[in-house]
Amino acid sequence: MHGKFVAYYRVSTEKQGKSGLGIEAQQHSVRQFLNGGDWELLAEFTEIETGKNDDRPQLERAMNECRLTGATLVIAKIDRLSRNAAFLIGLKDAGISFVAADMPGANQMTIGIMALVAQQEREAISQRTKEALAAAKARGAKLGGYRGGPMVNGKAGTEALQQKAAAFRASVRPLVTELRDQGMSQRQIAAELDRRSVRTPRGGKWTAKAVAAVLAVA
Repeated sequence: MHGKFVAYYRVSTEKQGKSGLGIEAQQHSVRQFLNGGDWELLAEFTEIETGKNDDRPQLERAMNECRLTGATLVIAKIDRLSRNAAFLIGLKDAGISFVAADMPGANQMTIGIMALVAQQEREAISQRTKEALAAAKARGAKLGGYRGGPMVNGKAGTEALQQKAAAFRASVRPLVTELRDQGMSQRQIAAELDRRSVRTPRGGKWTAKAVAAVLAVA
């Protein structure tokens, strides 16, 4: 294998997460898959996810790291995806490269096909919702109201740039904060971001000043 990778592991229970059961097997599988070639594993994220919880904060962090660095997301087993519609749709819409250690041929097309099945169910739910709203309207219920858009003025361009900058700072802040909490100085953080090929808004190199700007916003 060649290139940069970010690994995502998932276990089903907190007990597995604390003991390492399941995680170690997935880590071994990923490393065996990457063995040989010229590759770099930039980061690893582990999700402890139960059947009652659809939140995937570690997945979001992993995908965000891929977006920032241009890395490929690697997981140990494709069957983790086939049972998780939210995961499938998130990968399909994320615009990042993806590979599974146990099925190297799986790609965005594979994920897209899997997501189509989930999408059919979403569309069925949407249709049922529309029918329910139509029935409520027929009974005389008031639905919705005026939804005015934002005012457009001469400051729109500046505000758009400010919003874009704020969105970038928000996307990179978790990583910068994590490095700061590891005891790194702002200069060291800048060097580490460059080492990981994390992109700046203008494509240049990171500076201590740029790191400070990211950390300055709560």
